[in-house]
Amino acid sequence: MLQEALSAADCVARQLAGDGERYAALGRHLREARIHNAVTVARGSSDHASAYIGYLVMARLGKLVTSLPMSLLTLYNAPLQAQDLVALSVSQSGQSPDVVEPMRYFRAGGATTIALVNEIESPLAQAAEWALPLGAGKETSVAATKSFIASLTAGARLVAEWQQDGELQAALQALPDALRQAAQADWSAAIEVLAPARNIMVVGRGIGYPIAQEAALKFKETSALQAEAFSGAEIKHGPMALIDDGYPLLIFATRGPAQAGLVALADEMRGRGACVLLAAPADVPGRDLELPTAPHPDLDPIVAIQAFYVMAAHLAKARGLDPDRPRHLSKVTRTS
Repeated sequence: MLQEALSAADCVARQLAGDGERYAALGRHLREARIHNAVTVARGSSDHASAYIGYLVMARLGKLVTSLPMSLLTLYNAPLQAQDLVALSVSQSGQSPDVVEPMRYFRAGGATTIALVNEIESPLAQAAEWALPLGAGKETSVAATKSFIASLTAGARLVAEWQQDGELQAALQALPDALRQAAQADWSAAIEVLAPARNIMVVGRGIGYPIAQEAALKFKETSALQAEAFSGAEIKHGPMALIDDGYPLLIFATRGPAQAGLVALADEMRGRGACVLLAAPADVPGRDLELPTAPHPDLDPIVAIQAFYVMAAHLAKARGLDPDRPRHLSKVTRTS
């Protein structure tokens, strides 16, 4: 896991060096097509990547994006309308039937189908009209790291081409160096707090919320730590009742409109006795963990999760576990 996480920058550089014409052609197609909405088709870490991509599409392009409950098609045979729709699937293996079958359904119904997939010869890649390789190379660790980072990058690249945003395109080219710097961030303070912990809340908001979801999943997968992700607003609607003295919270306060509220939430939770780990950029007072920044604020979640992955690998070992062999899990999961 650690080796693959540390290789993410090279994977991203490799991805960015290829398929430029393919991305440009897809961007033109999306601009010319009469597209009203989009749906994402994914599970696990790929679903978190899809949430990040969906946020970019909604915030930048104004298209509503929905995460598909796959059972609507695979179990309930719901008559979903596919015309004037973008169906986007993200996957490392591209093998699971409940990802492949919806893409076949949407393509047959007239949707523009896009697969961001690491295994470019997979059934998912064959099912989609547009298949774009993540370029992460073979990933042997059960816990996805480099393929997740490559998925976020591919999604941001897709949005940049769709919108024809030169600033975001240029920022993506500088992303590998930012990832290399993020991998060196010192998160040892988190290990000291979490090595003996039994549970944790992971908090984010806006474009940073999918990263909180991914971090919570990795805590469960690699450290057997009961972790739940909440938005900075949602936490006050009920989850706050769980907070007592010493309860750990990891808060991702990436740049943007949500940052001030998350920093204020960290102060409030400290006042309630929580053990807060505020991950924020260097210019934020009271931060506990160094949160690297990217060449563009919309790319900050990508470098944030890079810093987290390195810590998560070390945390698992500090808790006496092997992050490369999570209990009861396998690399490829096939669900229907």
